[in-house]
Amino acid sequence: MDNLFLLLFLTSIIALIVGLIKPDIFIRFLKERATRKVTVMIFGIFALVFFILFGITTEPTTQTPQVAQENKISENIEADNQTVKIDDEQEKEQTTNKNEIIEKPKTQKEETISTEIATAPPKKEPAPETPAPTQKTNRENILTILKANASSKWGTDYEMVQYEYNNQVQVYDWVVAQTRYPDIMAKAKTKWNNDFEMVKYEYNNQAGAYEWIISQTEYPNIMTNAKQKWGDDYEMIKYEYNNQVEAYNNL
Repeated sequence: MDNLFLLLFLTSIIALIVGLIKPDIFIRFLKERATRKVTVMIFGIFALVFFILFGITTEPTTQTPQVAQENKISENIEADNQTVKIDDEQEKEQTTNKNEIIEKPKTQKEETISTEIATAPPKKEPAPETPAPTQKTNRENILTILKANASSKWGTDYEMVQYEYNNQVQVYDWVVAQTRYPDIMAKAKTKWNNDFEMVKYEYNNQAGAYEWIISQTEYPNIMTNAKQKWGDDYEMIKYEYNNQVEAYNNL
């Protein structure tokens, strides 16, 4: 279309130049052939061609709302594409920087640490702890001793072994439960060791004699002499005191 407009423009220029150089051609044409009807027709043709060319070559100054909206959407899409392109470039640049950081050669110190870690001997897992042997309680140890003593005393007479063992266990529990007169109990244990029947017998006799002695109020001199003679053997103190009082009364 631009070529057609150019062609008509050049034709008009040539016609203008020819009219300026030889105006007789146009004057003769107008005089011989140009009538009012022909002139109007020529003028109309040129006007129509002018308006057609003007309308073709001139861009519209206004746009419909739909076209404007479509153009705006197109501009937004183009802007978004441009933004996405910029983001992709930035992400690619960051990835490149990360790769450069990752591929950064290790320093001598880092290489030394890596070598030490690689050559370090594997850690040995601690050996499982051996459970400590459970210690027997004092009662369990005593029961073992009592069973051994009963077996040693009665041999293969298992009925007497069991009888002896049961009696000793019963008396042992009684001895342990006593809290009065701890000195008398300690002396009885020292004297009879693990023979708890005799420990009980000794304890009862000594405790009974001690309670009898402290209840006596007559003949204090005789009691003092008996205590000095027999110390903490309360059975002998009682025996000595009774004999001395009987002799004193017979005088």
